[in-house]
Amino acid sequence: MKALVLIGGFGTRLRPVTHELPKQLIPIAGKPMLYHVLDLLPREVDEAVFATGYKAEVIDAYVRAHPPLHLTVTTVSESEPLGTGGGMRNAGDGIGDPFILLNSDVISDADIGGLLAFHRSKGAFGTLLLHEVDDTRPYGVAALNGEDRIERFVEKPEPADAPSHWINAGVAVWSEQVLQAIPQGRPVSFEREVVPGTLPKGVFGFRSTGYWEDAGTPERLLRAQRLLFDDGRGGPGTLPPGSQGLGPVAFGTGVDARGAEFGPYVTLGDRVVVERGAHVENSVLMDGAVVGSGASVEGCLVGPNARLAADGRFVGAVMAATPRT
Repeated sequence: MKALVLIGGFGTRLRPVTHELPKQLIPIAGKPMLYHVLDLLPREVDEAVFATGYKAEVIDAYVRAHPPLHLTVTTVSESEPLGTGGGMRNAGDGIGDPFILLNSDVISDADIGGLLAFHRSKGAFGTLLLHEVDDTRPYGVAALNGEDRIERFVEKPEPADAPSHWINAGVAVWSEQVLQAIPQGRPVSFEREVVPGTLPKGVFGFRSTGYWEDAGTPERLLRAQRLLFDDGRGGPGTLPPGSQGLGPVAFGTGVDARGAEFGPYVTLGDRVVVERGAHVENSVLMDGAVVGSGASVEGCLVGPNARLAADGRFVGAVMAATPRT
């Protein structure tokens, strides 16, 4: 069985970090958010097809260097942005029936095995994982009947027009035939242009009651990291050698944090240096980042090789290394 993983978007709300790195490779709770998404796949899925766009070569190189366990990965890039539907059609050759569709920037504890069993029990053409939210405006919203069949699907409705509070949570199971409904050779919004036309074929909603977060902004990314740590998905969460304070802290190889202090919910990439007297909490420091002595870092996303000045105070910032001239 295969999973089709949509890895698109420019990560504009996570700039300047995403000028050089696709958002799906930003580490949270110790590893790239993309790999937390892959962790949810049931064991019967043995291949993931990545539909890539922005920074496709960076994703391909990372996956080759760090292949995910138990999965064969194929990457299929697009030469121009094709939208969700166009990306699916571009990468979907030979995908199999049914297949699992995943957004690559949604962090959850979704029961995909349960979703798949529900899909099969209904004899469904498609089944969407649904999550209940208060503000439906950024999402696709489903109206369901008493048997959880989706009768109407509205993308990004105004509150007065939303048919429910159950949104498309970025995980689904589809018949491979859905790909034939997607026009070729042009950008296509799968949610707006394709999903409504599939409803007469039998599309159902599988309601999820666990945690869920769209990690597309700095605040949501750090909230997703907290959810993963609280769920025990961030590793042992011990402190780096020679440091003090609270965990959990997930850290890579070659980290030097002797004499530093940590609050909870921190990821440190490889070769990160946090100098004596510095304090870091609720943040992500990527490979090679340096925090000067006495600095305070809270709620920040710090890109690879960025340097934070000694005794500085950094709150809610997104920072990248200064380009060399």
